[in-house]
Amino acid sequence: MRSAHESEPGPPIEPVYGPDAPQGWDSADEPGAHPFRRGVYPTMRTGRLRTMCRYAGFGTAKESNARFKQLIANGTTGLSVAFDLPTRMGYDSDAPLAHGDVGKAGVAIDSIDDMRILFGGIPLDKVSTSMTIDAPAAVLLLLYQLVAEEHAVDAGRLTGTIRNDVLAEYIARGTYIFPPKPSLRLVADVFRYCRTEIPRWNTISVSGDPMAEAGASPAQEIAFTLANAVEYVRTAVAAGIDVDDFAPCLTFSFVARPTILEEIAEFRAARRVWARVMKEEFGARSPESLALRSHPQTVGRQLTAQRPGVHLGRVAVQGPTAVPGGARSRHTESFDEAVALPTDGSARPVPRTQQILAYETDVNGAVDPFADSCAVERMTSDMEAATLELMAKVEGAGGAVAAIEHGLQKDEIERNASRIALETDSGERLVPGVDCFDLEEEGAYEPLHIDPATRTQQAERLAKLRAWRVGEDVHTALTDLRNAAGGEGNVLYPMKEALRVGCTVGEVCDVLRDVWGVYQPKGL
Repeated sequence: MRSAHESEPGPPIEPVYGPDAPQGWDSADEPGAHPFRRGVYPTMRTGRLRTMCRYAGFGTAKESNARFKQLIANGTTGLSVAFDLPTRMGYDSDAPLAHGDVGKAGVAIDSIDDMRILFGGIPLDKVSTSMTIDAPAAVLLLLYQLVAEEHAVDAGRLTGTIRNDVLAEYIARGTYIFPPKPSLRLVADVFRYCRTEIPRWNTISVSGDPMAEAGASPAQEIAFTLANAVEYVRTAVAAGIDVDDFAPCLTFSFVARPTILEEIAEFRAARRVWARVMKEEFGARSPESLALRSHPQTVGRQLTAQRPGVHLGRVAVQGPTAVPGGARSRHTESFDEAVALPTDGSARPVPRTQQILAYETDVNGAVDPFADSCAVERMTSDMEAATLELMAKVEGAGGAVAAIEHGLQKDEIERNASRIALETDSGERLVPGVDCFDLEEEGAYEPLHIDPATRTQQAERLAKLRAWRVGEDVHTALTDLRNAAGGEGNVLYPMKEALRVGCTVGEVCDVLRDVWGVYQPKGL
């Protein structure tokens, strides 16, 4: 088997090019060194492949478990779990507000019973699991830990990420539950809990991709993501947590657009800005606290319902930007995700794109291979300047939360999205396969259909759970959770006990709704 950095026969590729490289090298920093413009590790992934992730989850836990096993068998090394809308909003599948959405945009998880099935037969100490969940992130993390304990997997061996980035939801997507203040408290509680209980877990993935999918430019995506991250760090520090105790577990998620050079510049600029903020504002001492670790995903908003087959080419172009840009992991999307959740047929080829990048190209051979390119270095500096200008606007509004309340980020993103729409409508921006180069009809495509009986099945499972569990234990656990939420203690410990005795995701979130309230945007 060819190594991850071995190209076709030709000139050899060195893992790192530095000051002794020929022809006028003029670099202010090296890979793995502050300010991490060239990457967060000295040799990045030239000797070790990036984690190949796949975002998946639909219908019931049993159906999603089968998909996970298929992906692992096809070479996926990291699972990225998609949850349905009721789960993301903290509702059980039999709640009236969940009607029509159960299992539709991800897997339905109502209790520890569902989580047991979701990860049945999957070695939790050997896979890295990312969970795309925000407001109820603590709940799903604890369910995962409980299942690992049942599998006799020590929590110290668990690796993965919860997105846990509710501020991005206020800006772009809207799957929030609680107001900002208790939401930030919950984030700090997760930081503190994982430091002691699940030390290798990434406690938050500060996410630019929801904003990018809403129409943010690369500079807006970086700036508003880093501004949100600053708010999380301030919250944790104010709660008495040392910055170097949690900052190494922060990760960042961005999109990978097909504008290859711009995306490389985006990742490089983001690392440099973050290193400066952490060192100058928060006094972080550990190099791991200063290093921005990123996970890009191919951008869904550029996938169109028309001619889904064209997206095979789009994803193949978007995927490589993660490598020279310095990402530590990546995931690619199925060609049909603009239409519906992926079918078995469309999900199966997804790991192949990443494997081709890993084993048939030479993009993994060198760290920051575009360093000292006039175009990339200029674009990096311009991206950094634009990012700092936008972050200053957020600070001028009083910080990320205050800016959200004023609609600053949302307004900026909507203006950029409108500009792109106008350029597309006018023909200035071309979309191959939609408004140009549409030469022939594609073959018939049958999207994935979610069985309408999914909600009924989940409701039946919930009824059995409520009949079998011990009512007194449930009442005591929820009372303890309510008291903790109304006090100052870490809510994750009573929350874990509540989930262990059979409380549902909806019941746990309802207790927090009662104590903390729900978020209502201004003007609604």
